[in-house]
Amino acid sequence: MKSGWLCASVLCLLAACGESERDTVTFEGARFGGDLRSERGDRAAFVATGGPASVSLEGAKQAAAYQVVQHCIAYLGSSDAEWVNGPDVADEDLVVQNDRVVLTGRCVEP
Repeated sequence: MKSGWLCASVLCLLAACGESERDTVTFEGARFGGDLRSERGDRAAFVATGGPASVSLEGAKQAAAYQVVQHCIAYLGSSDAEWVNGPDVADEDLVVQNDRVVLTGRCVEP
């Protein structure tokens, strides 16, 4: 019985380790992490972050945009987004906080 619990615990730990791999994007050999927040009452609206921006703004933008695509597909079935502050913004106009690019907008329902 103990070995069954041990195996289950190890499998849970390994599954948790793989979770972060889905949140990273590789750009020009560097790895960039992304995260997305949305309110329960309005899953279409989002704030996505990616970084480190100090390594590459483009890589950070791609990591954040990747999170948006995953989120919009999961919650609304479409990867389309209306950007308030999106990845197409000029680098000098990007919002960067704590070495992370911040992208905002809404998922567009199909």
